[in-house]
Amino acid sequence: MTHIYYCILWGICLILAGCIRDDAAYGEAGIVTGDTLPEFQVELDNGSMLATSDLQGKVSVLVFFHTGCPDCQQELPVIQQLYDLYRANDSVAIYCISREEAAEEIEAYWQAHGLTLPYSAQESRSVYNLFSGQGIPRVYVSDKSLQVYSTYSDNPIAGLDELTEDVEALRMKNKE
Repeated sequence: MTHIYYCILWGICLILAGCIRDDAAYGEAGIVTGDTLPEFQVELDNGSMLATSDLQGKVSVLVFFHTGCPDCQQELPVIQQLYDLYRANDSVAIYCISREEAAEEIEAYWQAHGLTLPYSAQESRSVYNLFSGQGIPRVYVSDKSLQVYSTYSDNPIAGLDELTEDVEALRMKNKE
């Protein structure tokens, strides 16, 4: 009889242990509003290098994506519209950084969908993991001092109105 009680107790412990969740392991922790952008350096599709320091003094929008992700497929055209609005504005920087995707796949997707956004193909998660542990798309809007003003993920994805409001709020703040 004692053996049955131990088995039941052990089963309850296993069930309860399964309910405990370390948020950092599931990507819910990471860069959040108010944090400073982490130090990173990536090569862009045109061969130039982009580092965190290049974003200093600008409003920046960084987008982590994978072209096979359905939510990213919805988000990328929105980011393209935002890019089209600000591409001539030197005080705004918009870049896409892939998560585990080769340049050839991204280039084919960009061509098939008429995208002109600058991107960095990352075949690993090393840069992505500086920002988050899980989930794409991830959008980070930061101010001229590299402080994150807003973040967006897949639920819901960022809309053009929201992103434009964020960028404009930071542009106005920069003029003060």
